[in-house]
Amino acid sequence: MHLSAILLHLTGATMLLLFAVHMVRTGMENAYGGSLRSMLGAARQGHCKAAAGGTAMAIVLQSSTAVAMLACGFAANGILGVSTGLALLLGADLGSALVVRVLSFDLGWLVPVCLLVGGVLHLKFSARKAREIGRMVLGVGFVLLSLRLIGTATAPLRDGAMLPSIANYLAEDYVTAFLVGALFTWLVHSSVAAILMVATFAGQGLVPLEAAVPLVLGANLGGGLIAFWLSRGMPPAAQRIPVGNLLFRAIASCAALALVETTALPIAALGYGPAGALVNVHVLFNAVLVLAGLPFITVMTRLTGRLLPAVEASTSDDPSQNRVTALDRSVIATPRLALASATRELLRMGEFVEVMVRPVMDLLRAGDSAEIGRVRDIDNAVNQAHTDIKLYLAEVNRGIMTTEEAARSIELTNFAINLEHAGDIVAKNLLVLAEERREKNCRFSSEGWAELIELHTQVVENMHLSLNVLISQDLPSARQLVLEKEKMREMARHTHDRHLRRLQSGTPESIETSGMHIEIARGLKEINSLLVTVAYPILTRSGDLLASRLANPNHS
Repeated sequence: MHLSAILLHLTGATMLLLFAVHMVRTGMENAYGGSLRSMLGAARQGHCKAAAGGTAMAIVLQSSTAVAMLACGFAANGILGVSTGLALLLGADLGSALVVRVLSFDLGWLVPVCLLVGGVLHLKFSARKAREIGRMVLGVGFVLLSLRLIGTATAPLRDGAMLPSIANYLAEDYVTAFLVGALFTWLVHSSVAAILMVATFAGQGLVPLEAAVPLVLGANLGGGLIAFWLSRGMPPAAQRIPVGNLLFRAIASCAALALVETTALPIAALGYGPAGALVNVHVLFNAVLVLAGLPFITVMTRLTGRLLPAVEASTSDDPSQNRVTALDRSVIATPRLALASATRELLRMGEFVEVMVRPVMDLLRAGDSAEIGRVRDIDNAVNQAHTDIKLYLAEVNRGIMTTEEAARSIELTNFAINLEHAGDIVAKNLLVLAEERREKNCRFSSEGWAELIELHTQVVENMHLSLNVLISQDLPSARQLVLEKEKMREMARHTHDRHLRRLQSGTPESIETSGMHIEIARGLKEINSLLVTVAYPILTRSGDLLASRLANPNHS
């Protein structure tokens, strides 16, 4: 086989691997995004729990970078501290390494199973969660398939002279191998994919362990570079987490490289074959980094604080102060462009509401006055956006518009009103309950709290779907959103009935928080109902929405 054909096959297999890792991560975020955010919020209970939570999240997302970006988002909103975020990322890196360990096993038999099951779920089921689970299963199958294709594509290179020469050079120049591993990982934006490829090369006998170990250590440094690069435009509070993690990984990988090159460590004895030994080195490195890094979290927090000092109050993260409006007054005379501008601003308004809704359960559980106040202040940005959008659309309506454009303007105005109401429910109801719970120091029953968490998770997931419907105007997504409202109604009825049964049985926590439990459930249900309204105009136009829920609306 010619070299060009080998490179073509290898490049295609590599892109399939990157695409497959992305599929798994996207499917998990779409299906369980709210649960992941709740898990991240719960990780604030201590460094060890944060590290454990980061490990679990990285395993399900197959990416420590995805965990890092979630943590940065929470830190930017003032909900997650730097020290907790650093512990979270140390655990996430270990979780990512465990994913590599699992995927490196000989799982060839699993490829057709994953492709069959994932394909059926993704293509034949209409429920959004089932389709996203199918996407994840397909992604796992593609990962395993791509690794087989990489092995097949590189097999002819064993008989050539070029790759062995490069591998031998890297084996002698471990610094270059280390830098190549870091650069390659940053370029492909996936440490999982990079290390799986290096392990595959080592298993094929194309790269000796003397070169593969520095490549893997460099890949660990490159994994830290990815999150650092992606967060470069975020506020300092968010950037400190990936910067601190990068410093941890730089110090640890350089120390490990020096240890490997100056001592005769029995690397080959760590596994069955070069590939297994290499993956075990990767897992061991990250496990040691967690144990060694956790005691120095406070020191690293102070260091990142000095490297990235907080901005002054006048340039704070308050959305009402820093946001740039999407309402373009230069296109008011062109309704089509003006409506697009209003839609973008409405999306920003929805994102503000999401920032308010997302931490509600954390604030109800253990929020202090400062945290509650920060979230309540965001309601000012929501109210301002609501006013700006209404006035902007009113001015657009004074011009000449088609019937469709006029209808769209009304839809956008109505949804802006509903989003403003959702923000008020958080600020004037749920946050008031959070303050009341903190002052009285009362506790929810474990069963009741789990039910409220489930309701909140559903609301956050539906919020993402509603904002997607706002932009895409997609009919299947609109149908799914209304179906999710029915699911939410059943969940609210279920938690109400179970709560009453707990009151009848005399559960002390349920009696203590009875009014709060009912109010929280009602507030979350009402927020969800307001979000679903974005789907009604789409379903009305398609004829999928009934004019009345009555069995016989004309009966007198």
